[in-house]
Amino acid sequence: MVQTREDLLEMWWFQQGLSFLPSALVIWTAAAFIFSYITAIVLHHVDPVLPYISDTGTLSPEKCLFGTMLNIAAVLCIATIYVRYKQVHALSPEENRIIKLNKAGLVIGFLSCLGLSVVANFQKTTIFVVHICGAVLTFGMGSLYMFVQTILSYKMQPKIHGKQIFWIRLFILIWCGVSALSMMISSSLLHHGRFDTYIDQKLHWNPEDKGYVLHLITTAAEWSMSLSFFGFFLTYIRDFQGLRK
Repeated sequence: MVQTREDLLEMWWFQQGLSFLPSALVIWTAAAFIFSYITAIVLHHVDPVLPYISDTGTLSPEKCLFGTMLNIAAVLCIATIYVRYKQVHALSPEENRIIKLNKAGLVIGFLSCLGLSVVANFQKTTIFVVHICGAVLTFGMGSLYMFVQTILSYKMQPKIHGKQIFWIRLFILIWCGVSALSMMISSSLLHHGRFDTYIDQKLHWNPEDKGYVLHLITTAAEWSMSLSFFGFFLTYIRDFQGLRK
């Protein structure tokens, strides 16, 4: 159901409709990264300069915090993606192309959430292959989900969506794509070069280490890609403000 303008004006922005869902998702996930990072740095488990995100949740006790908080983040993400699916379905009930894209987006988004939970619970130092599969699901399916939603935003403008929200999502999608491409290229060079044999298990890097620059590019791209995900979900806030249970 849609709330009236008078109802919205009497509320704070995060109280309007279901806008708390994407807000909570971004804030909670960011908190998971920050708390795990701080704990790992204080205990000298990782280097302070651009570690892999999952490296900050590899060793105890931070891995317990990292795993628990990301599992909750996965649930919040599922809820957000499902609400977005229902919203698009309600706004375009007779558009076959939009219906098909919307269903595809739902499945792709859920797979990304599954990957997030896998990354949270399988550290790279224990079961590396499973961890990497989870990362591929999270980032790969997450990027594809953003692509589908950007197409939906294009098809729903200007009748339902404003042009501005489409251009914002397109910019974030390009940002994500550049980050993903940078991460794939640098990671591939890093893992196929003549560097440390145990590079997959490595948590500490020195500037003198071979492949250090490639490592920094890879980790910077990973953090950048994660920030693009945050930015994309934040664009749902206005869309969700007019929704209620």
